[in-house]
Amino acid sequence: MDAALHAALDGYAARWPDELPTVALFRELLGDGEDPFRRERLAGHFTASCWLVDRSGTRVLLTHHRKLGLWLQLGGHADGERELPQAALREAEEESGLAGLRVGDAIFDLDRHWIPEHESVPAHWHYDVRYVVHAGDDEAYTISEESLDLAWRRIDELAADPATDPSVRRMAQKWLAAA
Repeated sequence: MDAALHAALDGYAARWPDELPTVALFRELLGDGEDPFRRERLAGHFTASCWLVDRSGTRVLLTHHRKLGLWLQLGGHADGERELPQAALREAEEESGLAGLRVGDAIFDLDRHWIPEHESVPAHWHYDVRYVVHAGDDEAYTISEESLDLAWRRIDELAADPATDPSVRRMAQKWLAAA
């Protein structure tokens, strides 16, 4: 089953050769004997996120993340799901309340980031695999418990704003470069 993720990492490395060191970290985790798709693996684990774009492809839905206090893409833990595009789609649906979403199979972005200690969970690494998710006709979202707020934001403005979270800004720039 992990063959699909290996192939997706190969495709990502071919599209973004400057990110080969990051791809190598994700390959190393994928080869780990301890299940890296479960959040209980505190040495680091996979998460799945989405770049949820509107029908026009000019806006992205961001969450004001409750725990981190930052405006970020929707996403979360794989929770044992080894098909990360499906985990990203599940997170998009749960966190936005939107129906009719479609997810692509290609990896859009990779981001390894440190998660600070929270309550009883020690600090640890998230290996976030990000996919493009396309909104359907209805863009009226519902704010979940995981968010302080949600907002559709213009991608060109995110790409140009130095105050945007660096990984969100990178995704905005990738999206615009591909357009």
